Amino acid sequence: MKEPMIALYEAATYIYDPLHHFWEHDRTQRTVGGFLVFVFILALAAIEMKRQGFISGGLAEHIPTSHYMAINMAFTLVLILEVVSLIFSLPCSISKSVGRQFQILALILLRSAFKTLADFPEPITITGHEQELWIIITDGGGAVAIFALLGVYRLLQGKLDETIKGGPTLFRFVAAKKMVALVMLCVFLVMGVQNGLNMLHGGESHKFFQNFYTVLIFSDIMLVLIAQRFLPEFRAVFRNSGFALATLLIRLALTAPPYYNVAIGVGAAIFACLLTLTYNVFYSSTSRFARK
Repeated sequence: MKEPMIALYEAATYIYDPLHHFWEHDRTQRTVGGFLVFVFILALAAIEMKRQGFISGGLAEHIPTSHYMAINMAFTLVLILEVVSLIFSLPCSISKSVGRQFQILALILLRSAFKTLADFPEPITITGHEQELWIIITDGGGAVAIFALLGVYRLLQGKLDETIKGGPTLFRFVAAKKMVALVMLCVFLVMGVQNGLNMLHGGESHKFFQNFYTVLIFSDIMLVLIAQRFLPEFRAVFRNSGFALATLLIRLALTAPPYYNVAIGVGAAIFACLLTLTYNVFYSSTSRFARK
């Protein structure tokens, strides 16, 4: 008879693996890409129909009047897809999961820039909207800076060694993280449905990404604790805890006002790069400075 935890690990793997395979499949990604194009065109058409008076009544109340909002909607859908990919990346190494979160932060800054564009008139002009222009410039510049730092982070990450090489211990370690990923996927779906229903009933849209990223803080801490159980060495505990701090800074960047959000986000990316570089130089098993 199997131990209860072994049976639980196997059940989590049995559920997670097919879902992950389906999501990462090329056909799924092509279908999702086609859906994004369709939604973008449909949003533009609906906005134009409202502006021309073809849509009125209760339905018109849920349709914006600015064509720029169609861009914001498209980027919102892209972010949703990236968050799902983030959830599926949780069973990977914590360092790879952090990289995925920096990808999402860069996209959120770009989305924020396009969202600010909705405050401009049509046809577009910057007269009287200089403040919004600076927000677009800083958000866009911050997104590019994080994009560049992410490249540096990936180069450093390529030399990051893992202390669990294989065997039953690795299976239990990965399976435990798959359990966390499945829980977060359920939380994501529940929060998404609640937010959607609230909007359909005339309520205001909650800050969905900020709220879910707040929940992710607890999942990051859980992953650190799980890693400490299987990787009790100081160097691994410090590294994983440092990555958790980097993700906390990402959450703070999402809730910060303009300009501060870029500074915190770029600072978080620099922190992650410095942490990875320090680990590679002094604590990696391949480092000549590491104690044998």
